[in-house]
Amino acid sequence: MFSKGQIIFGVLFFIVFAIIIGFTYRKDLKLHKRFYAGSVWVLIAFISFILFIVAIKFFLK
Repeated sequence: MFSKGQIIFGVLFFIVFAIIIGFTYRKDLKLHKRFYAGSVWVLIAFISFILFIVAIKFFLK
């Protein structure tokens, strides 16, 4: 399906991309704490909503 060169490129690209994203996040950490202070509650609400939908699907099946 994929050649060996494509697989190597994909793996290397993912590793380098993850490292760059990590450095960028660490650099902007002070700004993230300032501007996104309440975002954890939005994440909790989103996960709760998804779990609620799954529970409805499970019980009405």
